[in-house]
Amino acid sequence: MVREYFRYHSNTKWESASEFLFTSPFIVLRPEFAEFARANFTNGRPILDAAIDLMRRIYSEFHYVSRSTDINTPALEALTKREGVCQDFAHILIASLRSIGLPAKYISGYILTTPAPGQARLIGGDASHAWVSIYVPGKDPDGQLCAGTWCDLDPTNNRWGYGTPGEDYIHLAQGRDYSDVSPIRGVIHGGADHKLKVAVTVKPA
Repeated sequence: MVREYFRYHSNTKWESASEFLFTSPFIVLRPEFAEFARANFTNGRPILDAAIDLMRRIYSEFHYVSRSTDINTPALEALTKREGVCQDFAHILIASLRSIGLPAKYISGYILTTPAPGQARLIGGDASHAWVSIYVPGKDPDGQLCAGTWCDLDPTNNRWGYGTPGEDYIHLAQGRDYSDVSPIRGVIHGGADHKLKVAVTVKPA
């Protein structure tokens, strides 16, 4: 029912979230991702409940390993290896959702570097962070699907929430995948050796 809602039909209103349904440079829709998602998306289950469970599976079944991948590592490779970094986990979750017909977008930003006393430190706090947003349709008084809202899911830290996974997240950019939000893009002329090192500290104002 939800998947049909996003399919284009003539003489119907265009749902703008549908632009986040398709293949993009870092997201290839493959049956492996659909199979991975179907364990959580059973018939009759609310979309958001299933999406949160899928996020939690990535959090519990995958290992965060710094420098185990790079920006060009395919999401399918990270799915097979069951390891990666926040970008990989976001791409896997997006590919899984889109492969079963649900709109999902890539969010890039920062998270709080040093938590309040007694709170656990979030993974990915020393550089840019990536998470996912899924579009959840609403229902009108007749029970028909209608315009809904976006809900953010962070599979790296097992956090979720409407509009943001928490107040310790800073949303900077969004797109179809990492290629849309890359902070640096261009051509470098000069010597062969170039190194970029970025460190970010986020603290309450």
